[in-house]
Amino acid sequence: MNSYRLSFRQSALAAALSFVITAPALAEGAATDLDQVVVTATRTAQTQDQTLAAITVIDRSEIERLQPNSLPDLLRGRAGISLANNGGPGKATSLFLRGTESDHVLVLVDGIKIGSATSGGASLQDIPVEQIERVEIVRGPFSSLYGSEALGGVIQIFTRQPQGAFAPTLSAGIGSYASQRLAAGVAGRGNGSVDERGGWYSVNLAHENIDGINAYRGTRNFDPDKDGYRNNSATVQGGYRFSPQWDAEARLFRAEGYNEYDGSLNNEADTVQQVLGGRVRYTPSERLKLTASLGSSADLSENYLNGVYSSNFDTRRELGSLQADIGAGTGLLSFGYDWQRDEVDSNTRYARDQRINRGLFGQWQQSFGAQSLQASLRRDDDSQFGGQTTGSVLWGWDFTDALRLGASYGSAFKAPTFNELYFPGYGNPELQPETSKSFELSLRGEHGWSLNAFDTRIDDMIAYDVTLGDFGGPNNIDRARIQGFEAAADTTLVGWDLRASATWLDPRNDGNDRNRDNILPRRARQSGRVDADRRFGDFSIGASVTGAGERYDNLSNTTRLGGYGLTDLRVGYAFNTDWNLQLAANNVFDKQYETAALYNQPGRNYLLTLRYRPAR
Repeated sequence: MNSYRLSFRQSALAAALSFVITAPALAEGAATDLDQVVVTATRTAQTQDQTLAAITVIDRSEIERLQPNSLPDLLRGRAGISLANNGGPGKATSLFLRGTESDHVLVLVDGIKIGSATSGGASLQDIPVEQIERVEIVRGPFSSLYGSEALGGVIQIFTRQPQGAFAPTLSAGIGSYASQRLAAGVAGRGNGSVDERGGWYSVNLAHENIDGINAYRGTRNFDPDKDGYRNNSATVQGGYRFSPQWDAEARLFRAEGYNEYDGSLNNEADTVQQVLGGRVRYTPSERLKLTASLGSSADLSENYLNGVYSSNFDTRRELGSLQADIGAGTGLLSFGYDWQRDEVDSNTRYARDQRINRGLFGQWQQSFGAQSLQASLRRDDDSQFGGQTTGSVLWGWDFTDALRLGASYGSAFKAPTFNELYFPGYGNPELQPETSKSFELSLRGEHGWSLNAFDTRIDDMIAYDVTLGDFGGPNNIDRARIQGFEAAADTTLVGWDLRASATWLDPRNDGNDRNRDNILPRRARQSGRVDADRRFGDFSIGASVTGAGERYDNLSNTTRLGGYGLTDLRVGYAFNTDWNLQLAANNVFDKQYETAALYNQPGRNYLLTLRYRPAR
């Protein structure tokens, strides 16, 4: 065991040294847009190079260039991310960020928290990439700004936004597994500018239908048919700037899915993901900004066995927030209040079916010459388990014009789900929140490369306890220690746009049970991704290589899943500035692999897409 840990540290150190030596040379002429405005890391607007947190941004141009089949495919191999999928397109997908649990990641859509209050996860597979304008991935503990769930990090998805006075879009695609895709949208600003008085709007529709693959290859519930998936989605949003001081906006996102899978109790499901929100902002001066927002999200699932209704699990969240941002010298003080109510409606009777959380937070951002500081503190009060206090401090030092050294500490927590608390015959109403402490060191270059090393310790992890009750159940029995190292770069080299990331993890069970020192399940200890793209006049070519090392599917580490490497290729041709034809070939070497035991993954597949977007 010690020999593995030594090799882990040696390999991480070797990678760091080679990265530091090569990255500055590769970064010459980098195409990374470090002036891009991001909001997730601080709940305030700042440019990407100002952020002290570890952050990855994927914008619309990159999404269209990479041509991913789904949001999980877009996220696969990014720094800190490991995925587990239950059988191909549209099937349940778990995301592990920096080795934490899949329900330790807070997911937002346009600032609204989404996810199931019963199972605890967000259905990333049901959010079509055609509805996405930008994705911000913030790695590290951020409960001090967002409350529960932001233990491993925050992923915020922004839906399509207008890019000019009038911008219609259209795309149509066909591909393997009888897949069909169609998307259309129209968006615009009344005056063409986000800063001037006037309104804006955006309407986008998308449809996807795919026959899929046989999801499950085990002998239990064996049904060797294709398990299809269908998704229809719409985003409608708009806003208006009444004056330089006042503006307001509202939005609706809804995705309706139909999913087939293999199971003895259920094998079909109708699902809905919905986000509704509005915001009013008052900016009386450059030094003061007040924001009030209201929203709701829904995760609805109605399940069937061979077409006959069997169950439903519907969870809804209502949310409200007030935030004030006050400039003071070279610093920025932010403080606010969050309110959230979760409610469960199901044919399964829960002992309690709703809870309310209230959170009060404050944050200070300050620059001291070449040094920067971000400190935040939050107190959450939950009607089920009482209060939790979390805090974080991030520090950065630009010790040269091209290099920044950073360090941070943060605490976080995760509230237990309704299933863990109250599911009949299983839940444990005495559960307490999981808590964590994390430390991080970072080195970042001015042209888009970064190195991050982190150590996270989680206490009171919720796991299945065979000694609880007659049949066992969830209990606060486990601890974990996760050490890791990330490297990332984004640059242009001899005409090629390159983006690369690599992650090394040591996610260990640190409890006092028989699984002590085992690897936490479904986390790959090594993973990475390289994207390379280039234009030749009207033609474009590109390739993505993603890989992951071995992982285990269970706590006892008796079920091993082998590592894998995937190669995707793409080519595009621009008929003119508005029309583009793209062909993507994924898993071109037809690699057979699993990210969850006994669940198949797609083999070699293709997607041909015709896309229309007027040049701005």
